[in-house]
Amino acid sequence: LPSMQTSGSKPCPCPSFKLREVASMYFTMIAVFLVILVVALQGSAPRGSDFPYKVPLDPQGLLELSWNVSYPEQAVHFQLLIRDLQFGLLFGMSDRGEFENADLAVLWSDGHNSYFGDAWSDAKGQLHMDSQQDYQLLGARRAPEGLYLLFRRAFSTCDPKDYLIEDGTVHLIYGILEKPVHSLQAINISAIHRGLQRVQLLKPNITIPELPSDMKTMEIVAPDVVIPSQETTYWCYMAELPDSFPKHHIIMYEPVITAGNEALVHHMEVFQCAAEFDSFPHYNGPCDSKMKPDRLNYCRHVLAAWAMGAQAFYYPEEAGLAFGGPGSSRYLRLEIHYHNPLVFKGRRDSSGIRLYYTATLRRYDAGIMELGLVYTPVMAIPPGEDAFILTGYCTDKCTQLALPAAGIRIFASQLHTHLAGRKVVTVLSRDGRERQVVNADGHYSPHFQEIRMLKEVVAVLPGDELITTCTYNTEDRSRATVGGFGILEEMCVNYVHYYPQTQLELCKSAVDPGYLHRYFNLVNRFNDEEVCTCPQVSIPQQFFSVPWNTFNRDVLKSLYGFAPISMHCNKSSAVRFPVRIASQP
Repeated sequence: LPSMQTSGSKPCPCPSFKLREVASMYFTMIAVFLVILVVALQGSAPRGSDFPYKVPLDPQGLLELSWNVSYPEQAVHFQLLIRDLQFGLLFGMSDRGEFENADLAVLWSDGHNSYFGDAWSDAKGQLHMDSQQDYQLLGARRAPEGLYLLFRRAFSTCDPKDYLIEDGTVHLIYGILEKPVHSLQAINISAIHRGLQRVQLLKPNITIPELPSDMKTMEIVAPDVVIPSQETTYWCYMAELPDSFPKHHIIMYEPVITAGNEALVHHMEVFQCAAEFDSFPHYNGPCDSKMKPDRLNYCRHVLAAWAMGAQAFYYPEEAGLAFGGPGSSRYLRLEIHYHNPLVFKGRRDSSGIRLYYTATLRRYDAGIMELGLVYTPVMAIPPGEDAFILTGYCTDKCTQLALPAAGIRIFASQLHTHLAGRKVVTVLSRDGRERQVVNADGHYSPHFQEIRMLKEVVAVLPGDELITTCTYNTEDRSRATVGGFGILEEMCVNYVHYYPQTQLELCKSAVDPGYLHRYFNLVNRFNDEEVCTCPQVSIPQQFFSVPWNTFNRDVLKSLYGFAPISMHCNKSSAVRFPVRIASQP
């Protein structure tokens, strides 16, 4: 049949409608009448050791997903371990973790026989057998720990009901069937135990650099803490380097997860504190506690970041991240996000991050640079927006002044917004033309932020522009969302990891405040409700008093699209390179 894709083939041309109908009849028969024998089935099922990536799907760890990525085949192979199989499960993908308009592989049982099929859900959550079976079952086997299901899915299919697997975050969804069902259509997804897990499915295929013989390790871990019995906790723990710890290069890091807590430790970061303070108080407790010393807010320089499903992070063989030595703080802050939706009590945890470092310094110090928007209320999003776009610029004038003649090499990236962020992309522009995507996440979630190694190193030369665009959804908000540090304010940032390190630490922009003042005056001319533009009224208050009709929304979009920008081209000392106002590229 022309609509089938064989292993190793490129995505097929879409079959005609009549062929699709024939294929529909064939695949529906196969899916409905396929009885799964709990033995290995025919097919090129990879061995268990061939699945390098692993993540628990549910908080109890009853479902464990492993996978590998074949770029030559343009396909993902999945291995799903079901520890306590009852009457089946749903597994699949959707835009943001919804069970409506989802792409699903379904295993179900009527109490006598078990069936497997590719399905989709409509806008009401009703399940339908897919006319094109793109989840290809490769095998099923029993083991002491449970049932293993092996199946394959191409990145891209010709099926409009299928999810397109692409770079960035993927929202995986699952549902557990606890009662027998006589047909696929009889499954009521609103009545089953279900959930979601976010992962980066398409991991980069990177050659692991050779590690030096003098490499040492250091574990920055929580000191046997009791995980609070609440759904979300951010835990902070202060650690410190030994006295007179000389300069070293971090060349790799990996997670250390306490056995049994794999489904509770959501993400972790290690921050280095500001060098201008001689000491920092010890602290071990919730990050939002009133007992947390204010000085810990000066521990913001990221040394390592890990999120569920991520592997070890390797620096390129010619670069390492410097820590220790003169001008570097001895104090580190570990932050762990515990996700405990089942509210387990009394769980103890000593998770953290293991740093691999060497005293034999590599050729280059790695650096971290902030791209995107300045943290300022002049950049705002009206309420009730489904996809409002803001863009921040690192202009050609800044890179011309601040980068070395040979340029820099970006090898990793961490995207960041607050709760309204939905998409983030950074592109490289040269001579006025977009040349390369640095990093993009079309299904970005603020609840899943990790440092991601890029598939290929991005060379940035003096005179290049780096343009970061964020898309926001404020449909659940009744007033404007302004830029700032608060969780209900917004950010648009890409922390790029690069070498060789330069003095340029921040390359961001915002609209010129003078033009925003003109916007508020224009609002007052065309609306009955007046926005007070007097100096004593803050910009957030001015935005809060704007009547958000279509005209005011459209004018604000135009302002952000065409008005001159204020450029922040900052050294690590917070001193600016001499670049201020610029026209938009």
